[in-house]
Amino acid sequence: MNLKPLKPSRKRLRIGDVFAMLPPDGPYLFGRVIDTEAKIVSMTGVIMIYIFEHRSPVLEMPDRAKLRVENLLLPPILINRLPWSRGYLETIGNMPLGPGERLTQHCFLNYAYTRDRHFDELGNELRRPVEPIGELLLNSFRTLDNYISDALGIPRAPDD
Repeated sequence: MNLKPLKPSRKRLRIGDVFAMLPPDGPYLFGRVIDTEAKIVSMTGVIMIYIFEHRSPVLEMPDRAKLRVENLLLPPILINRLPWSRGYLETIGNMPLGPGERLTQHCFLNYAYTRDRHFDELGNELRRPVEPIGELLLNSFRTLDNYISDALGIPRAPDD
């Protein structure tokens, strides 16, 4: 793993939760819980998060302007709770979502069926793709680590 462990938590996640992570190159990176009831096929209660470009040397709540959709580092990600329970993501506060802090349309490519079918976070098929396009799969701390490493230009951690 490239992400360094912070503080593990089993606390229930809420929409608007702001969390931090610590990549190996130093400054903290921040994200936000956007939905706690997303769906992947028949799986419900999936967490949808955003990861932002903003970095900081201190672990503190970022300015709200840094948590807007135009500052996304990655497309929306569907994930389980493991990154929090293992301490790779640490919730540092909560801010209700405001204007410009949630994409108007989420879009995920479903690789499992065909490469040209796109769905929203509730499993509804979309007529056409809408950027940014995430992947319709359940991620964990390991795939999240790979996405972040790739986006920051850090070599991926070797498989154990």
